[in-house]
Amino acid sequence: MQKNENTSLVTKTVLFAAISTIGFLTSCTTKPAIIEGTKANTVEKLAMGKTVFENSCAKCHDLPNPVDHSAQDWVGIMNSMAPKAKLNDAQHAIVYDYIVSVKK
Repeated sequence: MQKNENTSLVTKTVLFAAISTIGFLTSCTTKPAIIEGTKANTVEKLAMGKTVFENSCAKCHDLPNPVDHSAQDWVGIMNSMAPKAKLNDAQHAIVYDYIVSVKK
């Protein structure tokens, strides 16, 4: 019976070591880069930003003209208004990106 217990303990130890090694190696390997900034991706995000801007901001007031304020001004405006519009961080970012892109 002792031999079975030792074999079982060795098996469990080896299994634990293998799983730990796999977990460590998986966490240390480089992840494939997500290619951002492609033209299609940017156009889609800006379109989503425009939609969120129009649907969220117009609920409470007339839409401001994006060119009426600098990109720096929009940081403060967005930081103030995004919580009121209940925008999450991703929505906040795409609306800001849309607004400042209108100036270009």
